[in-house]
Amino acid sequence: MSQRFRITRSMQGEQGGLPSITLEECIQYFASLSDFAYSTKLVVTGAESTMTIEGDFFMWTYEDLEIPFRLYMGDIYVAVTNEAVIPKMMDIATDLRADILEG
Repeated sequence: MSQRFRITRSMQGEQGGLPSITLEECIQYFASLSDFAYSTKLVVTGAESTMTIEGDFFMWTYEDLEIPFRLYMGDIYVAVTNEAVIPKMMDIATDLRADILEG
């Protein structure tokens, strides 16, 4: 089982002055990174079935893996399925001036 993390500005409160992370902000930011691609759906294939999840996904290509970073209600969610996700997640949070929370 992998851990899930949330990149958020909600911890900054009103004093932080930054709004929630927006789709427009993410599209612009992730477009500047050559190893990310935007998708409006995530297809998960299991042994016996395939499931499609609609949403705003920024797919990170790392080696032979595609790791989804999902924008949902002003936060970006990612599951740590590979240890390489941790430094990437930290870089994204720093660039977006956001915090990282588990869950």
